[in-house]
Amino acid sequence: MSDLPSIALGSDHAGFRYKELLRNELSARGHKVSDFGTFSAERCDYPDFVRPAAEAVAKGECDLGIVLGGSGNGEAMVANKVHGIRCAVCWNVTSARLCKEHNNANIISLGERMFEESELFDIVDAWLNSTYEAGRHQPRLDKVDAM
Repeated sequence: MSDLPSIALGSDHAGFRYKELLRNELSARGHKVSDFGTFSAERCDYPDFVRPAAEAVAKGECDLGIVLGGSGNGEAMVANKVHGIRCAVCWNVTSARLCKEHNNANIISLGERMFEESELFDIVDAWLNSTYEAGRHQPRLDKVDAM
């Protein structure tokens, strides 16, 4: 049994290539990965794949999630419609680290068109390896969760 978090993945066609890289690498590292699609680079609608990934995290079926698209913005909007989800768009290591440390983001949204492939795992690892600081941040999250 792995101590590593299980991860839900969901993307549209514009995030498909990075999703596939993540699925393969995270699985190889020992994470249980649930891939909610898309399963090709054919044009599709991101809500059809992002919502099930976000719901899996909200229900506790997966510990964390990563959703992907061209910019990551629409995907984050969909994920954040699911109660219990705190999804942040990440575009570099700092944004990924801070969204966990300050906001306890349980999903990150990545835009394949927003950064180079060589940065993908640095960004994901910064998020996965960061720890929520709680403290002064907790009252703010309590307010968000109450919405």
